[in-house]
Amino acid sequence: MSDKYIELKQIRDLGEIISTYFDFFKQNLKSFTNIFISYNGIFILLLLGCSYLMVTGFIGAFSSETGFEGTPDIDSSFLIGIGAILFFFVFIGTATLNYSLASSYIIKYDQDKKVVENKKEVWNMVTSNFGNIIVFIILLVLIYIVFMIVSVILAIIPLLGTLVQYVIQFWVTSWLGVSFMVMLYENKSPTDALGEGWDLVKTNFWKCVGVNFVLGLLVGILLLLLLMIPGVLVGLYSYHVVENGTVIAESAVAKIIYTIALSVFLIVMAYSQSLSQFINGILYFSLHEQKYNINTREKIDQIGIGE
Repeated sequence: MSDKYIELKQIRDLGEIISTYFDFFKQNLKSFTNIFISYNGIFILLLLGCSYLMVTGFIGAFSSETGFEGTPDIDSSFLIGIGAILFFFVFIGTATLNYSLASSYIIKYDQDKKVVENKKEVWNMVTSNFGNIIVFIILLVLIYIVFMIVSVILAIIPLLGTLVQYVIQFWVTSWLGVSFMVMLYENKSPTDALGEGWDLVKTNFWKCVGVNFVLGLLVGILLLLLLMIPGVLVGLYSYHVVENGTVIAESAVAKIIYTIALSVFLIVMAYSQSLSQFINGILYFSLHEQKYNINTREKIDQIGIGE
């Protein structure tokens, strides 16, 4: 694997952005994964806790409905509810963290012109923008609530409504991801960043939609392949349990296996947040250069100085 710096501030079409993304991904996978693990420790533990509550609740509910003996005394619905509520807040926290880590990482990569080795520099950028990040995430949630309302309305229209919904979804993802990069890279307020992000994305509507659709699909396939091995193992174990008539509610091994499996799934989903933001990070640098030509002018100026 070559550690040669990949120039991000270049005007690229859809195909070139996709190619650049995978080059960047391969080059920075190890370094960023180390950062992800380092700063997600507490959230991984919380996800384990959420998984245990939900797994225990679902097992209890399943045992009650199928009439197995040994159903736990604790109300299954209560466990599922507590686990789901806890998961919601943990998910928001995890998504916020990894959205921020990915954006800070790609900014440091551009500034240092190399693979980021000092994880504290990435973390310092996150903490120094903590207030703006929180405000941005609140605005993001509100925007997605509006999007969900629009989606419900569009769902009334057969086929065409679904297609329009997906187009809007990919565009909103682009807008918010690019805007987040604007906020961190250009030190703008959340509202100013959303305005600048809107200007960058609206003039390149189909490029932004296409990039997020294609790369979102490809990243999703990669994650499914990653989850295939634990998924098959859990499936085989479940088949073995059913065939042997094991009472799942009384099996500590079953609870451990299902808890770990659900936790792995949730952790991979959290990691996918970072991979998705890398898409919009690369998109941001391309759109910014297309609008302002800063890097191109600097190179022209350097040629003039050399002469």
